[in-house]
Amino acid sequence: MNAVAASLAPEAPRTAVVLLGTGVVGRALLTLLGTPAAGSLRLVGAANSRRQHVFADGLRPADVPDALAKARDGRDNAPLLAALDATGAGRKVVIDATACTKEATRHAEWLERGYHVVTANKALAGGHLQGWRALQAASAGGAVYGDAATVGAGLPVLSTLRRLRRCGDSLLTLEGVFSGSLSWLFNQYDGSRPFSALLGDARRLGFTEPDPRSDLSGEDVARKLLIIARHAGFALGSDEVEVESLVPEPLRDLDTKAFLERLGELDEPLARRHAEAKAKGKVLRYLARLNQRGRARVGLVEVGPDHPASRLSGTDNQFALTTTRYHSTPLVIQGPGAGPEITAQALLGDVLAL
Repeated sequence: MNAVAASLAPEAPRTAVVLLGTGVVGRALLTLLGTPAAGSLRLVGAANSRRQHVFADGLRPADVPDALAKARDGRDNAPLLAALDATGAGRKVVIDATACTKEATRHAEWLERGYHVVTANKALAGGHLQGWRALQAASAGGAVYGDAATVGAGLPVLSTLRRLRRCGDSLLTLEGVFSGSLSWLFNQYDGSRPFSALLGDARRLGFTEPDPRSDLSGEDVARKLLIIARHAGFALGSDEVEVESLVPEPLRDLDTKAFLERLGELDEPLARRHAEAKAKGKVLRYLARLNQRGRARVGLVEVGPDHPASRLSGTDNQFALTTTRYHSTPLVIQGPGAGPEITAQALLGDVLAL
């Protein structure tokens, strides 16, 4: 009987995964996990902010929404990690598709315990410097931190920078448009329509967060700049990035509903700045910049027609890296920088790279 039971037991997968976060990116990833490209992976648990479902023998990605809707257990990561351990998989992966700071604080702990972590969550790597240092120390134990989705929605920015540094190259300066939502907004903004109307369009298209202050504050761009700078060897603290918020002071502490009712208050300041730029033959772009001395800033900048950022379209991100070897002309990485499908693909790519 024991031999029969053993023969019927599911074979240990090579890679077992749990998914934290079933929002727009998490749902897009579940779709990808149901394709042949992810056939070598076994999904053994999934969780949203309130509920979770664990099934060590494997869970069909398409069944996750229904399973979570019926789940009665609250949130506790311990059963999810136990499900990974129970598979006997050679590679155990936690995928964090949330934007939750609390989950991000656990990344280093999971790495120390031997779990690989693949994430789109920037809160730890792009937060306080001690969090970044904790990640570096935890990764030294052999577990991998897959972070391609944290910058540029999977554009090969961090992988390129790591490759250059392994070859002895060094980043000197960095400039670019790091936000797909802000890229779209200022690529569209020509003064013919109020900025608030364009912002409403961007929300409906899913280019911004439900509360667009997450984008307009510049904090998301600052986190991406910190992640790139730290990968390049700049030990920058989160308080060392100068951030220009596009949200007027009176609107910053309102609840989301009240803020959305007062979007029109964004229009006059931005219309004035657009007119000033247009009078000089320039356009507005929300740029991130890092110089050789480690001075970092994100904010609105007037750029002329000869500037690469003036020719962006859609949700394009652009990263211009000047290094000791790409010196006379910077290395430019450009492409769509927003969208759940490409972000989910970056997550899956990091898992498969293991």
